[in-house]
Amino acid sequence: MSISMKTKAFAMVVSLGLVAGCSSTGDTTEGGDAYGSDVSAVDQAGGTVYGGGDDSGISGGGLTEAEREQARIAAEQAAEAAQRAITTFYFDFDTSEIKPAARDVLIAHAKFLQANPGQQVRLEGHADERGTKEYNLALGERRASAVQRFLVVNGANRNQIQTVSYGEEKPAVMGSGDGTWAQNRRVELIFK
Repeated sequence: MSISMKTKAFAMVVSLGLVAGCSSTGDTTEGGDAYGSDVSAVDQAGGTVYGGGDDSGISGGGLTEAEREQARIAAEQAAEAAQRAITTFYFDFDTSEIKPAARDVLIAHAKFLQANPGQQVRLEGHADERGTKEYNLALGERRASAVQRFLVVNGANRNQIQTVSYGEEKPAVMGSGDGTWAQNRRVELIFK
């Protein structure tokens, strides 16, 4: 099953849960039809979600425990894949400390590397234009090494990871100023 199918299955499970949770068990009007149409609510046993008496609706009781677990796993994989789509991590001025917001995403990358031992990644460290070329090369290396250590501690194999520093040589954005400099202080994960 592809990720999009898993995501759709999860969405359907969540939708069924919401519809079942929001269903009414209140009194009906004299004719037995509270809404004056052929719409029926979900009964407590997980009956028809939508449809008249012809049972053409979606059944809330049709999912087995295995299907629910499969949908949960699919949702987790989709969330992890979405996190792994983020491959650029930013740093504060003159530091190689990984920001707390980046840690969950890096953990997702580490789990992916652990699960795929043949996968290789290159960590490219960058700095902004302030400082000497030598200092910025060293700072870019410290940033790439910090990300490498974090990935290894969280399950990746050190042999899967290569680090390189470009210092200030490959800016993401040209120019000067706080906003520009912030975008250039980064480590990029390049999967091979």
